[in-house]
Amino acid sequence: MRRQSKKAQGGIPKFYLYKMTVDDGGAPCVQDGLLTLAICKPTIRRVAPEGSVVIAFAGNGMESDGYKDNCVVYAAVVSRRVPNREYYSERRYTHRRDCIYKRSGDGFARKAKAKFHHGPGDLEHDLGAAPDYPNAVLLSDGSKDFRYFGTKCPVEYKKKFPLIKKLVERLTEGHRVNHDPELYKELLRLKKELWKTKPTVARPSFRLQPDGRCDCDDVAVECGGC
Repeated sequence: MRRQSKKAQGGIPKFYLYKMTVDDGGAPCVQDGLLTLAICKPTIRRVAPEGSVVIAFAGNGMESDGYKDNCVVYAAVVSRRVPNREYYSERRYTHRRDCIYKRSGDGFARKAKAKFHHGPGDLEHDLGAAPDYPNAVLLSDGSKDFRYFGTKCPVEYKKKFPLIKKLVERLTEGHRVNHDPELYKELLRLKKELWKTKPTVARPSFRLQPDGRCDCDDVAVECGGC
């Protein structure tokens, strides 16, 4: 029997914010009008319910690649949580760049031609511990549910949303829950502005990291409705 999906309660979305360290097509993977977060960010993938919003900002180290001033790289509403056993076995997902694992007996193994995560501990980091492999894959389907900007986000949020600016610039500690109602109001306004922009469903060219890693840092903030 398929496990019931988690959903945001009462129609009030939770926000999950994090800084990216690299944007190379692995996390997120934006392909064929679908945004997926299947590898990296295990804490978010383990707990984010359907209907929640993930917003990723560029880290300071990405400025040399054109990602200026902690810009919003992407924002996505979680359309669906997909168990690892489904994502890494169904044919409709096997061509995706982040589908780097395959079923192997009762567990998983890395595909020989996978472009990301070569290390011995990466499989458990991405999928979670056996036998449950609890870190789901987050799907955001089409222009209704996500905006991917890369280096070109038109919303200069730091000028309009001082609490978000402060939070993003200080986002260096581990995952935590933030229940500041004023911050939550700013996040709702930011999401509204981001969704007013032109939908972006195509993925621009990307550059793989020499070590095959994507965004392995798990620093993130959860902000619930108040």
